[in-house]
Amino acid sequence: MNCFTASKDGVVISVKIIPNAPRCKVDGLLGDYLKIRIQAPPVDGKANAALLKFLAKELGVPVSHLTVLSGHTGRIKRIAVSGVNKQQAECSLAPGT
Repeated sequence: MNCFTASKDGVVISVKIIPNAPRCKVDGLLGDYLKIRIQAPPVDGKANAALLKFLAKELGVPVSHLTVLSGHTGRIKRIAVSGVNKQQAECSLAPGT
């Protein structure tokens, strides 16, 4: 999957988020992005915080291991995750799991 890129400390995940969803879930691939539905609204950083919390839970790492690299105010984001390799991220976030 092209949405996962190995980095020196872990993996970078390219995501497209859909805010105000009924529940948080991975909703498949959209081109080179992992589509993720988030319950939080896209105001005051709430969607970003919810996204990081959701990804941390799914990947089994603390939220402090995740950083938004780009896309702070948009729906397309790049998230750096330390302590997880590309294969672990792909398995944990595979669409439909």
